Amino acid sequence: MDGAASVALSMVTAMSPWEAGAVVLAISYLVLAARENSLCWYCALISTAIYTALFWDVRLVMDAALNVYYMGMAVYGWQQWRYGGTDHTGITIRTLSRNNHFTIFAAIAVMTIASGFLLSHNTDAAWPYVDSFTTWASVITTVMVARKILENWLYWLVIDAVSIPLYVERELYLTAVLFAAYLIIVIIGYVSWRRRYTNQDMERASATR
Repeated sequence: MDGAASVALSMVTAMSPWEAGAVVLAISYLVLAARENSLCWYCALISTAIYTALFWDVRLVMDAALNVYYMGMAVYGWQQWRYGGTDHTGITIRTLSRNNHFTIFAAIAVMTIASGFLLSHNTDAAWPYVDSFTTWASVITTVMVARKILENWLYWLVIDAVSIPLYVERELYLTAVLFAAYLIIVIIGYVSWRRRYTNQDMERASATR
């Protein structure tokens, strides 16, 4: 058996039915989110519950905690998309200022350094600083998704790219493949939301004439 076939076989045997189910649901979540379909939050709730157990099992402590948070945000996101806004009919896509983004970058950096230091000195967590970065960046970016902030897709592009080697090293191969697929879906999501945001602005401009 050649090297490539051996690697492929090891990837298949390392996968579990639970991981496969979580991957399918996670892809469904992202595709539905790109279409602004609130059903995405049902997929998010179930897939993150599965991932909480999977990440805890491979000692990705921060990722396990992150997925507990995701479960709560799935409920919040569904509520905002369906009943948020001043008229309680759901929120629309909006953007953040440059200063807002600088503040977010600084917050992610500080929290990453702090939790990475604590994890590396007090636990046996794998890749503590990388794990911390993807966790805190995801915490903030998930709020951006729930609030329909356009730039959330650009944040996910960076987070997903950084996450891939982390999951490969932990032998969560199917999840690594999922995040590689995410890179494509995230770009599609950004383009789709950008188009919808532009249409919203045009509609508002027409309504004020």
